[in-house]
Amino acid sequence: METIHTVAWMKQVVAQACREDRVIGLVPTMGALHEGHFSLVRAAQQQCSPVIVSIFVNPKQFGPAEDFKKYPRTLEADRVALAKHAVDYLFTPSPEEMYPKGFRTAVYVEGLSERLEGRLRPGHFRGVTTIVLKLLEIARPRLAFFGRKDAQQARLIRQMARDLNLDSEIVVCPIVREPDGLALSSRNTYLRGAERQAATVLYRALHAVGQAVAAGERDPAHLLVALRQVVDSEPAVTLDYAEIVDADTFEPALHLRKVCYVLIAARVGGTHLIDNALIEPTAESWNVTL
Repeated sequence: METIHTVAWMKQVVAQACREDRVIGLVPTMGALHEGHFSLVRAAQQQCSPVIVSIFVNPKQFGPAEDFKKYPRTLEADRVALAKHAVDYLFTPSPEEMYPKGFRTAVYVEGLSERLEGRLRPGHFRGVTTIVLKLLEIARPRLAFFGRKDAQQARLIRQMARDLNLDSEIVVCPIVREPDGLALSSRNTYLRGAERQAATVLYRALHAVGQAVAAGERDPAHLLVALRQVVDSEPAVTLDYAEIVDADTFEPALHLRKVCYVLIAARVGGTHLIDNALIEPTAESWNVTL
């Protein structure tokens, strides 16, 4: 595996791969890698060669009161793990390389960036879409792989790629969970002691929604009542939001008529966690995927 630190060298490598008509795959990350990231790597390797993994803790997606300075940085361990997974290239630029002096441009997806995580974290999605566009332009992947845990982010990135006529296809892969249901996240490392067990309430709340749907409940308001009852049973957890939204518009769903997300965000101690479930109509009933 080759580690690349500069935009210029990454572009040279990509240009050579394009001349050879190879299918480039990109897995953008902020490091502190876990099995969720490695599942994206494996998905990329099934369809692409070369596979590029980027590690960049993006300062523009953190608010002033957020955890940019303490965000876990484990670059050497990540490098070793990616080499074991036979990744072709690790792209790990500095902030100065990605945002050189005089940088003034931002990318913003109107209508999808203001709600939910966007309301809680003003400016967050502007930073996300800006850095992802830069990475897509630098790496020029045929396919770029993202996890479904960040469902709103994935939806925004797909919208950006479509609106700007990007050549990259955005592939959204399943959530990877711990045996107790907790969705894998780099921020899970912040959880201490009883907080780790308390955090599983997000999964338990989503599971309760799935059970209610299986029992025939179709009213989103009633489903959210079931979700909140589970969250309220865990005093160590503060609910930030819980909504059932149309999977395309991310506006609240008034009825279960097409594909929806159940989105949940909560604070466990000082840690902000998100999770979701996908509700899809099938020929016979409804399927809830956690």
